Amino acid sequence: MAPVRSQPLKLEPQPHTESSNASTALVNPREQLTMKKAQAIELVKQRLESAEDPRLGTFISGHAPFVQPILVPTPPMASERAIDREERQGLRAIRDFLKARNSYDVLPLSFRLIIFDTSLSVKESLNILIQNGIVSAPLWDSKASKFAGLLTTSDYINVIQYYFQNPAALDQIDQFRLDSLREVEKALGVAPPETVSIDPERPLYDACRRMLESRARRIPLVTSDSQTERPHVLSVITQYRILKFVAVNVPDTQQLRRPLGELLLGSYDNVATASMDTPVIDVIHILVERSISSVPIVNSEGVVYNVFESVDVITLIKGGFYDDLSLTVGEALKKRSPGFPGIYTCSLNDGLDTIFDTIRKSRVHRLVVVDEHFKLKGVLTLSDILHYILLEGENEEA
Repeated sequence: MAPVRSQPLKLEPQPHTESSNASTALVNPREQLTMKKAQAIELVKQRLESAEDPRLGTFISGHAPFVQPILVPTPPMASERAIDREERQGLRAIRDFLKARNSYDVLPLSFRLIIFDTSLSVKESLNILIQNGIVSAPLWDSKASKFAGLLTTSDYINVIQYYFQNPAALDQIDQFRLDSLREVEKALGVAPPETVSIDPERPLYDACRRMLESRARRIPLVTSDSQTERPHVLSVITQYRILKFVAVNVPDTQQLRRPLGELLLGSYDNVATASMDTPVIDVIHILVERSISSVPIVNSEGVVYNVFESVDVITLIKGGFYDDLSLTVGEALKKRSPGFPGIYTCSLNDGLDTIFDTIRKSRVHRLVVVDEHFKLKGVLTLSDILHYILLEGENEEA
């Protein structure tokens, strides 16, 4: 761009006006100087406005301007908080770890897998679960020679709902078979669970995404025989096993120090609760209607006493005794195994670093968020944690 040169200022002389009043015909020298200054300033402004150079009031060459430029400094960019930077680095490290590992890495060196044939009765399957201390099992359709989904506590709760609505059919419950579960779901208007599975050689990150998409808390590992191409159920991995695997092997979880209250991680609005006097069947209705796996038990002031979990239902109906569902929550919780570890709590000031430390040391499936007086604030599930570490800020990394 060609330089803009300033020209010497030319001041036009003031014309002399005749007047009959001699006192007003003379111009005061001080006023004349003021007028000249104003005229000079006005001329400088006109040249600045017509100058091609965009810089504020700066003449590239020529005479120095009368008005010095006022340079407005560019405000510095807001510096990122160290805690935010570390949080982002921790999340990236966890995702890189999950993408570098597959589902085989999560499995223990030795394990036992129990698979139910769909021709098995509901009562028999329940007894087997209790005897082996498990709460779910893959289903196999021997007639079609294929994987038929996963049996979970939700299926037993659906059966309870069905017979509660159809008490006349309770006499036939012993003959009720697993292949009839889909009929129960249709009668209740409940959406059937997806027969979701994943190849164990796929990255563990893909297994986590598949669980989030299907809202499943566990996912079967199904592979195909290289010769017959028939499916083969290898095992089942859960959200807890994956998160514990991360807690043990990724030290960067200690960088996740942003508090839950800042992350708004968990459920805090309209949290379903019950009291010790609430009938168990009412809590079961809540579990089904809300599609949740637990209900906090509180007193009249909102102080947390316990948590009723969907797995507690299995203990109540073992042996086919469905009359125990008329018990209160307080009476039902007394039937728990002596080895029950209790409930785990956290506060809105806790970060995921301390929660991952708890998962590393203990078998945790959810945490009840409480205040300093142990009053209920919300519930943090493993699904919430998995969703956060996989998806938070994912678009920014792309």
